[in-house]
Amino acid sequence: MNGAPPSGPTIMGIDIIWVASILSAVAAFAVLLAIYAATTVRDPMAKRVKSLNERREQLKAGITASTSKRRAKLVQKSETTDRIRSLLSSMKVLQDSQVKQAQTKLLQAGIRRKEFAVAVIFGRLVLPIVIGGPMLYFVYGTEMFADWSPMKAYGLVAGSFILAYKFPDIYLKNKITKRSAAIRKGLPDALDLLVICAEAGLTVDAAFARVSKELGKAYPELGEEFQLTAIELGFLTDRRQAFENLAERIDLDSIRGVVTTMIQTEKYGTPLASALRVLSAEFRNERMMRAEEKAARLPAIMTVPLILFILPVLFIVILGPAACSINDALISKGP
Repeated sequence: MNGAPPSGPTIMGIDIIWVASILSAVAAFAVLLAIYAATTVRDPMAKRVKSLNERREQLKAGITASTSKRRAKLVQKSETTDRIRSLLSSMKVLQDSQVKQAQTKLLQAGIRRKEFAVAVIFGRLVLPIVIGGPMLYFVYGTEMFADWSPMKAYGLVAGSFILAYKFPDIYLKNKITKRSAAIRKGLPDALDLLVICAEAGLTVDAAFARVSKELGKAYPELGEEFQLTAIELGFLTDRRQAFENLAERIDLDSIRGVVTTMIQTEKYGTPLASALRVLSAEFRNERMMRAEEKAARLPAIMTVPLILFILPVLFIVILGPAACSINDALISKGP
């Protein structure tokens, strides 16, 4: 005796209406999530401008903090940093060159607290013990990986130690790469605005401040760096140092070229607008070449998603109704 026929069309024993209802619910949730994300967008420069204004006040007053609460917080963090520094120095693993290199990477990653450089070096020392030690115990002290070959077990332990040691550097490198890509994307537009400001008669520090204000929402990373450069140009006695600090905070050859141009303009009095216009054209052509390179790689990259995701869906859309009709016809006939 056969069971009751399904109430709706099916394919491979699955109710199509039920699957479509679930997919519709997921799509509705995604639409609501997108609407919420679009209506709750915050200004990405608000927090950055606030911190830069605090830095301006610090430079004006010549102190390390503007309030007693801020000073207490900094003193507390400095004490922790000093303890870590003294510990690393007693173990003979802290070198000035390592601290300087870590501070440079932190600046390039957008992290302004230079005392975190000691924490990066401390992480290289502690993370292999915290991560590699338990992995060593699990592999050789328990039966969890007993069925693994000696080479695979050794590779797992060695890989965990190496990955734990390199994790701070990998994390910083990832942040530096993302931040440098965002800055590179907006640099031609920033140079065009600098040219307009220079031709309008603004000074260099005023031009940097104006460009940072205009590009703050579109390119917050570049706007932050230009705003900080404008502040340093207004308060540092050596204007060359402000440009060199900009090149040190951003890991880009194009920024170094801009800094070299600005320094030569300050030193020799050459026209700033014409030099920046040439640089802007070069960077814009470079950005177009990178876009064309990505477009040329697109057919090869799209091959695997096309085979794995697009073609099966296309076959389902084309053959699905026919399969449902054949299945319903076979069920209706029955034995």
